[in-house]
Amino acid sequence: MSAPEIASANGPRWAVWLPLGFFMAFIALVLVGLFWPANKDVVSRFVGQPLPEFNLAAASDDRPGLARADFVGKPRLLNVFASWCVPCAVESPQLAALKDAGVEIHGVAVRDHKPELAAFLARNGNPFARIGADNFSAVQVGIGSAGVPETFVIDGKGVIRHQHIGVITADDVPKLLAKLREAGQ
Repeated sequence: MSAPEIASANGPRWAVWLPLGFFMAFIALVLVGLFWPANKDVVSRFVGQPLPEFNLAAASDDRPGLARADFVGKPRLLNVFASWCVPCAVESPQLAALKDAGVEIHGVAVRDHKPELAAFLARNGNPFARIGADNFSAVQVGIGSAGVPETFVIDGKGVIRHQHIGVITADDVPKLLAKLREAGQ
């Protein structure tokens, strides 16, 4: 058998370079991701929309439940959280700082139980004026929340003006205060 016959019997000669080509394409994708990272801002289609109608029972014995009607009059924060959520505990000092700044914060406890929620609030503080029990995640899904924690700025007419996804950090507190001021105008 001659050399050309051996090459054609084992496949085309360019096939030898195929693994190297795949590796180079992978390296190119990594470099593109490093130098041109994706935009991490999530723009929700729910921003600019009114809150859906809801009326949640109290999730805590020491706070009333939560309804859509509780968001009329002045801007407020709506914090979606759960006692089983570790990042929710991490953002507790920032929620306390927002409350100390005069912000009224309402909470939606997602798939939680009163005893666990009471222990969570005793450990981490309770910045909430009202806490509704969203046992089936109906309100969470209805406002476009994909997880916990998430915080929404709601204007005095009950319209979602801003969605903050994830933990509120100390750097986020002034930003949320600014968004609340904007929502009040």
